[in-house]
Amino acid sequence: MRLDIYTHLFPMAYFEKIQELVVNKGPIKRWLNLPMLWNVDERRRMIDGFGDYQQVLSNSMPPIEVVGGPEISPELARISNDGFAELCQKYPDQFPTFIASLPMNNTKAAVAEIDRAVTQLGARGVQIFSNVNGRPLDEPDFFPIFERMAHHDLPVWLHPVRGAQFPDYATEEKSKFEIWWTFGWPYETSAAMARIVFSGMFDKLPNLKIITHHMGAMIPFFEGRVGPGWDQLGTRTADEDYEALLASMKKRPIDYFKMFYADTALFGSLSGTKCGLDFFGADHCLFASDCPFDPEGGPMFIRETIKVLDQLEVSDGDRKNLFENNARKLLKL
Repeated sequence: MRLDIYTHLFPMAYFEKIQELVVNKGPIKRWLNLPMLWNVDERRRMIDGFGDYQQVLSNSMPPIEVVGGPEISPELARISNDGFAELCQKYPDQFPTFIASLPMNNTKAAVAEIDRAVTQLGARGVQIFSNVNGRPLDEPDFFPIFERMAHHDLPVWLHPVRGAQFPDYATEEKSKFEIWWTFGWPYETSAAMARIVFSGMFDKLPNLKIITHHMGAMIPFFEGRVGPGWDQLGTRTADEDYEALLASMKKRPIDYFKMFYADTALFGSLSGTKCGLDFFGADHCLFASDCPFDPEGGPMFIRETIKVLDQLEVSDGDRKNLFENNARKLLKL
């Protein structure tokens, strides 16, 4: 069995609702031209074409807190999660479970939705984004969300979010050439990971499990900077006492980064997958395709990611763990 732990879908009721609410109507045309994103029958036919293969479902961009304010976002999360639960109950052989969406601009409602989605709907984790309308995830306001997931002992999926409004240079007003996506998303993920590490969250919540999208983003490739480089934290800074922070940490910074999990959604990059696997280890990596966001509308990323994992020089046991066993253990399936 190949269990794809990060695929995106809009439940129909949610899809119809957000089309009414999104201010920027530009993405709607793309969504409508990508039936695998919202047409369940099309998605199921594609899944059947891969044989022994299942998908864990998650919501797609934009984040719920971007679509509506704190008075609206809890309802949007409920609509999305109810829709996913219904699909998983109706088609369990193709969709064994889902990860819940949260109204991250309403912490009290987000914690309540975690409990509802996990205990009543069967969600096996939650999806959050690398910032909450520009706010970092290590703000104290968001800690109860991580604390609740540690209580349930289920993982958090960390998805990057960054748009063209993040300029590439301080003298400009917007990012050009989709640099905000190609390089900005890996940076966003890496920055969010670093804020989680240096906030001491893993010391406060030692059983917290976070799955980072796109194989841990920049972290594996920059192992030297994350390791020996951050072992010198504070030596480059005069206006804050980072050396005291470093001394207070129970582990080297790099050892905290190795506590994250990573998925294989790298669009078919063999070298990138090897790099991530070397850094995180086979027990902390999970098969994911990022379906349906590829030039073919879904199957290309699945096919290419499977091809990459089949090419890896790993034991049969590690390959099975990557494709299925790690996910079943982490998600308690």
